Amino acid sequence: MSKYKCNVCNVFEYDDEEGNAEMGIAPGTKPEDFPDDWKCPICGADKSHLMAV
Repeated sequence: MSKYKCNVCNVFEYDDEEGNAEMGIAPGTKPEDFPDDWKCPICGADKSHLMAV
C-alpha cells in the first residue's frame, strides 16, 4: 500500500491502506480510482496532484 500527498498544498495526505471515511473513500482505493470530480479538501486541486511519497 502507498501514501500520497497533494503536490499543490503539500498538506493533504492520503494513505490508500486506510482510505478516507470522511470523504467516502474505501480502504484500498488508489487516487486514480477516486471520482472524477474529487478535489483536495485543503486546496481544491484535482486527483492528478496526489503523488506517491
